[in-house]
Amino acid sequence: MKFDGTDDYVATEDLTVAVNAAVTLERPLLVKGEPGTGKTELARQVAGALGLPIIEWHVKSTTRAQQGLYEYDAVSRLRDSQLGDERVNDVRNYIRKGKLWQAFETAGKCVLLIDEIDKADIEFPNDLLQELDRMEFFVYETGELIRATNRPIVIITSNNEKELPDAFLRRCFFHYIRFPDIDTLRRIVEVHHPGIKQRLLTEALTQFYEIRDQQGLKKKPSTSEVLDWLKLLLAEDLDPEDLKRDAANALPKLHGALLKNEQDVALFERLAFMARQQRR
Repeated sequence: MKFDGTDDYVATEDLTVAVNAAVTLERPLLVKGEPGTGKTELARQVAGALGLPIIEWHVKSTTRAQQGLYEYDAVSRLRDSQLGDERVNDVRNYIRKGKLWQAFETAGKCVLLIDEIDKADIEFPNDLLQELDRMEFFVYETGELIRATNRPIVIITSNNEKELPDAFLRRCFFHYIRFPDIDTLRRIVEVHHPGIKQRLLTEALTQFYEIRDQQGLKKKPSTSEVLDWLKLLLAEDLDPEDLKRDAANALPKLHGALLKNEQDVALFERLAFMARQQRR
């Protein structure tokens, strides 16, 4: 099994090396990077390229590690016992399989995505150490040991919102997706907007990187946001000349696709005001 990227996903050489190293080592691949750099999509593309099914576990702030294994619905069992339902005689009827259990019992290999692990409580990664390391867990209600017959390819994403425990990091192969340089971004744009006029793309990407490099910016626009912006520019049929900014207006055209909070909009408005003052 070897991942070399796909027609729909531009993977840099260091990223493909990381994916293949994690597959060879049979260790989870921990992928960090700015939001919008394609971390979640990577797992889907790996699954598609290798011809494997994918199981996605999207972590929230309220998610507990136990939910990834299984949940025992004691309330439903109590209610059914009061109603005289015969289902109560088998505890398995009240156990809901989690994403890890589903991945462990999949026929053949699969890809397991644990998305945005840093959203959960700090103990969440620690609670999954043994399960991800040994690929097995115990179901106390039934006395079963659930063991993966085929070790899944585990891809874990993080937006770096909080530090992950050292014991967890030790068990992973780590890769940080750097923000793409302009040549790589051009290749990404060509995948999503084939045939885009090069003059328009050059002007748009020049402005985009200028915005990202602006000092004091609270949230830098991401890859996904520049793709949305270009889609709008194409829909409006704008020319490169339409994108040019001047001292009167430092905000880019259709800036709502790139700037996502009022502080950053105000920053560019202040820059325009200062430029006008200097010209007087």
